[in-house]
Amino acid sequence: MARGCVCCVKYMLFLFNLLFWLGGCGLLGVGVWLSVSQGSFATLSPSFPSLSAANLIITLGTVVMITGFLGCLGAIKENKCLLLSFFIVLLIILFAELVLLILFFVYTDKVSDNAKKDLKEGLVLYKTDNNAGLRDAWNTIQGEWRCCGVMGHTDWYAALQVNQVPDRCCQHVFPGCGRNSSNAFWTRGCYEKVEEWLDDNKHLLGTIAMCVLVIQLLGMAFSMTLYQQIHRAGKKYEA
Repeated sequence: MARGCVCCVKYMLFLFNLLFWLGGCGLLGVGVWLSVSQGSFATLSPSFPSLSAANLIITLGTVVMITGFLGCLGAIKENKCLLLSFFIVLLIILFAELVLLILFFVYTDKVSDNAKKDLKEGLVLYKTDNNAGLRDAWNTIQGEWRCCGVMGHTDWYAALQVNQVPDRCCQHVFPGCGRNSSNAFWTRGCYEKVEEWLDDNKHLLGTIAMCVLVIQLLGMAFSMTLYQQIHRAGKKYEA
């Protein structure tokens, strides 16, 4: 391969990873902002208390930043070790994504049943101390999605041991509206609303997933191409 082509691949890989790194910085910034300003917004799952929106975004942003940094520095310095590390990291991420995707489709029903069970168990903690994050999460979701409970508003009756729901379940919200059974509540469960949203947006989500896959494959191809050319150039120089 001509030196000009090698330089083209080098700078394409650098630009690719620079954008990747900047995206990671943005995600990390959003995650930190959520953690600081919306610290009480936590997870709906009592089994995974650390699985909050802020923590997920911070983790994703950190991984993207590190991966982009390896690619940028490896490309601009033409460093074989960094390029190989970048390739291996992308390969591990790709393999993990494929494994999770396969497991999800194989155990879809089991995952769904366990998720419903876990979310219903989380309802019991709604009014307990030290669970403001879970409470705020449910209030936000029920208010934004116009839903109530996991499968329906009666989930709250079993969880709270009274015929009462959070005020955000009311179609017309005012303080204490959830205590009056004569008020109109959102009858659809939040789990059903999320499933409906995923079904309505499956083509968009599929397109995003394919774009991510193509970007990963291009990154792996560019890094390995540049690695091989640097390796061959090193052998010629030694000879």
